[in-house]
Amino acid sequence: MNVNLQHWRLDVDTQGIATATLDKAGESANSLSAEVLREFSSLLDQLDVYPPKGLIIRSGKAAGFIAGADISEFSQLDTAEKGRALVERGWKLFNRLEAVKYPTLALVRGHCLGGGLELALACRYLLAVDESGTKMGLPEVMLGIFPGWGGMLRLPQRVGPAAALDMMLTGKTLDAKRAKKMGLADDCVPPRVMEMAARQLVVSGQPRRPLPFMQKLMNGPLKSVVANGARKQVARKARPQHYPAPYAIIDLWQKHDGNALAAPEVVDRIIASPTARNLVRVFGLQERLKGFGKDSDFKARRVHVIGAGVMGGDIAAWCALRGMTVTLQDQALERIAPALKRAQSLFVKKLRDPLKARAAFDRLIPDPQGDGVPHADVIIEAIFENVEAKHALFRALEPRMKPGAVLATNTSSLKLEDLRTVLHRPERLVGIHFFNPVSMMPLVEVVEAEGADPTVVQAACAFVKQIDKLPLPVKSAPGFLVNAVLAPYMLAAMRAVDEGISPETVDEAMLAFGMPMGPIELIDTVGLDIAMAAGKQLAGGADAPKCLLQRVKKNLLGKKSGQGFYAWSEGKPQKGSAGSVPAGLAERLVKPLIDRTERLVAEGIIGDAELADAGVIFGTGFAPFTGGPLNYRKSV
Repeated sequence: MNVNLQHWRLDVDTQGIATATLDKAGESANSLSAEVLREFSSLLDQLDVYPPKGLIIRSGKAAGFIAGADISEFSQLDTAEKGRALVERGWKLFNRLEAVKYPTLALVRGHCLGGGLELALACRYLLAVDESGTKMGLPEVMLGIFPGWGGMLRLPQRVGPAAALDMMLTGKTLDAKRAKKMGLADDCVPPRVMEMAARQLVVSGQPRRPLPFMQKLMNGPLKSVVANGARKQVARKARPQHYPAPYAIIDLWQKHDGNALAAPEVVDRIIASPTARNLVRVFGLQERLKGFGKDSDFKARRVHVIGAGVMGGDIAAWCALRGMTVTLQDQALERIAPALKRAQSLFVKKLRDPLKARAAFDRLIPDPQGDGVPHADVIIEAIFENVEAKHALFRALEPRMKPGAVLATNTSSLKLEDLRTVLHRPERLVGIHFFNPVSMMPLVEVVEAEGADPTVVQAACAFVKQIDKLPLPVKSAPGFLVNAVLAPYMLAAMRAVDEGISPETVDEAMLAFGMPMGPIELIDTVGLDIAMAAGKQLAGGADAPKCLLQRVKKNLLGKKSGQGFYAWSEGKPQKGSAGSVPAGLAERLVKPLIDRTERLVAEGIIGDAELADAGVIFGTGFAPFTGGPLNYRKSV
């Protein structure tokens, strides 16, 4: 009974239960291209003729259910008609799926995102498989667009509008257990019983869990209250001129029940916006970074970190969180204790399960003697920035390392060529440079010195990917990419303060430009002493700004000392009002950052302009809606 299908397989068992398996041809993950949706429509035609007892929709991929719509098709939407046609295609098809006479069930294992979740929401039942890879969400907002295939209609009906808007406006995902708890999934089962559970549930006739009365009111008469609250939340994080999509999601839900076709002008505006174009570009850049190291078969199980300060301790905790056995070395146990305490709170916050947090904590082993060195696949040096100290350490480490282990330094300011002179195999030293705070910053620079062994650089990229960070290969040069472009930007910001512009005004100018944090607050967060040291090295002999010198002399070092440019209380800067921002201030402050980025590309420190944009976005938070500093300059 099979029509000629390239991406779908349809099987019907002896009990009359049909299973439609999506296994997109030639791809490692499923996405909903125009072709995949067309085939699904003809599969439904066939089932109209021979209605099954029930239909189970599942994935034939190990990678997950469905990653979403086919992103490559977005870049071809060059007219308003094409944009509307794309929305209409999924909206009509999923309405048709929802209306079929027989019961339907989505068996969700692995990632189920965007259009994939919209398809699952159109089924009568959603069965989630309880394993770590299962993640459900509508992250379209991250691409500057909205869930136009029924997500804005059905998700609020299923989990209530407050939770649904929170998911759609932040792009956050739910695991299987949370999905069941919130009513998104009807049940959550272990992989070994998923087939049996799916077959039982699809023909069970079990009613859906009804929405609580209060949630129904919020979806009806109280809609405007919920919408206004959501707008206030969004306004704290994103300005409508930079990020129009979250505001469009709220409007489409409130005024049109999530039917974007009822507001074609909104569809046209969002799909044609430079923000959507640039965010789709940033998604492509992120995928490109994820590709580094994929050709290496290096896999780390044990990691040894030397130096239990904030940086070293947090790197060790992150690796343990990501499933590795980590030994953390410092001169004495009392030096390691604060790192363990911070790790404990990271595990509790991230894993939200006492048993998993306990297991992660058990994987992080204090190791004052360095007993972990001979067993480690990756050794990361994160001690203070001093060449002699690092030399002594490398001399002691090299003879104890196992063959094939990666030796890495987290230095941010010293040249690898100077550090490796004491090694018998200097070509094996690589830089793996994390940013603070380690748990928040997605980017890690992988630093290649002159004449480095390319297999080691590849292995370092593979390791960075293994711990769910984005590897960016850079050449060894002062400040690499991220710190090298931040230095002239911070310098320009402090020069403006020297001219009498208030720190608040400088910060407001850059927040209005689209930065996640103003440069002066950033300097306070990093520490004025660190900004001073980095500036000496990266400012090319320019005098330090007066406002910085005065504060460092008085030991006002920023957030860590409670006072810098701002007074800090409970981890927040106490700012006065910004006043009016002088015209052209943002452009003036961002110019040195863009100039330096261009120069680093020209000097070959970073591979090309695209990678430079990716590095500056993921390493500094540079306004993603611009598509990165070089893309911004081109567009202006």
